[in-house]
Amino acid sequence: MSIYDFKVTKRDGTEVSMSEFKGKVLLIVNTATGCGFTPQYKGLEELYQKYHEKGFEILDFPCDQFGHQAPGEDEEIHEFCTMKYHTTFDQFKKIEVNGQNQTELFAFLKAQKGFEGFTGLKGAVMKAVAAKMDPDYKNNPDIKWNFTKFLVDRDGNVKERFESTVEPAKIDEKVAELL
Repeated sequence: MSIYDFKVTKRDGTEVSMSEFKGKVLLIVNTATGCGFTPQYKGLEELYQKYHEKGFEILDFPCDQFGHQAPGEDEEIHEFCTMKYHTTFDQFKKIEVNGQNQTELFAFLKAQKGFEGFTGLKGAVMKAVAAKMDPDYKNNPDIKWNFTKFLVDRDGNVKERFESTVEPAKIDEKVAELL
């Protein structure tokens, strides 16, 4: 099975085959508008502006599974992001990334790249949050929080997983290598 075998749903309800992204470098992110990591939208947009013309796409999937931090309908979420962070990359329909109702795409991504660990100053806080939710969090591939990012190369290979604590600017070099 390949990443290109999946379908995703745009915020307007239309289905899109992931095969439409063949030949592109992808950053697939689960996001939220009311999270401490929400300002990462600014860095995501900077990456998008810097590399989009070279074949880079950001696939933004709002997710309300972590602390109810993505309330609202898909269009409301999109309006918030475009107004506050001036995002120009498109967002998809709100999804679940863990559990019985998780999307097939995220099940695949997690199977390709498991939990990589938290880093940086916010890492200690996220370790405590994750441990409270799941004492064995280090040993399962579940998404731990909003703004987990998967980097996919032009051939559809999931190359890296970056946890919430990794700022988009720290991914810049990895994106450039794949382009």
